[in-house]
Amino acid sequence: MPNEQMTAQMSSKGGFIAALDQSGGSTPGALRLYGIPDSEYAGDEAKMYQLMHEFRVRIMSAPAFTGAKVIAAILFERTMDGQAGGKPVPSFLWEDRGVVPIVKVDKGLEADKDGVQLMKPMPGLDALLARAAKLGVFGTKMRSVINHASKSGIAAIVKQQFEVGEQIAGHGLVPILEPEVSIKATDKAGAEAILLDELTKGLDGLPAGRQVMFKLTLPDAPDLYAPLMKDKRVMRVVALSGGYTRTDACKKLAQNHGMIASFSRALTEGLKRSMSDAEFDKALGDAIAEIYGASVDKVAA
Repeated sequence: MPNEQMTAQMSSKGGFIAALDQSGGSTPGALRLYGIPDSEYAGDEAKMYQLMHEFRVRIMSAPAFTGAKVIAAILFERTMDGQAGGKPVPSFLWEDRGVVPIVKVDKGLEADKDGVQLMKPMPGLDALLARAAKLGVFGTKMRSVINHASKSGIAAIVKQQFEVGEQIAGHGLVPILEPEVSIKATDKAGAEAILLDELTKGLDGLPAGRQVMFKLTLPDAPDLYAPLMKDKRVMRVVALSGGYTRTDACKKLAQNHGMIASFSRALTEGLKRSMSDAEFDKALGDAIAEIYGASVDKVAA
């Protein structure tokens, strides 16, 4: 069963979720933005992940990165298995920072078919979930992508998300279902309307007492997902930044009441390895304050 204190925090505490879950394909780009060129690890995957881990630990250890504004953090599997402050990362986050640990479990995307990209098979999922539960992780996140307003494609994505969500719930973890609508999608608003309908159907198929969370693209129509937030089967609805700048993402988020952020690139925007600790901590603190304002107070800087 999920930790009751974590459940209360995830259900109702003001704040947002930090997404620190870049994996293999997106790690080089994240490191470049941080100021680490590809040549520094020259194809050495272990060194690449070590550099990324050091970046993430720097974020998690910053003074502003606490449960006061950051209610949870989504981790890459390798980050979950790593150490911070002499402890396993999930323990460090919860015990030292008051931040709920969540782990990304998907293994990337299939090629586009019928306007969507389903998740690739996850043959080691049960082992990962068992390890996560043992480490004190609260929940999971998994992403698929919608590129067109295809009713059959979106139905297939939602079906897959809910099916894997049941497997996750079987390990006592709370799943975040993330059927992302690409901000470049043809007829984005139409795709979002179909998605809302399919997510509602998916909720109707849940076993009694089951709860899920949703991580969704900021919609073209403000408050589109308000009905989901009123559903007792939905613990939380969070927003992904989806390639928007932090300023634009926060402006859109402020228009969606009850929806909180789960930003990745928009959170780390402007952070550089070359910064002094004081400069880094101030830049991250300013970003956290801006995202918190858009999530909770519904004001955009």
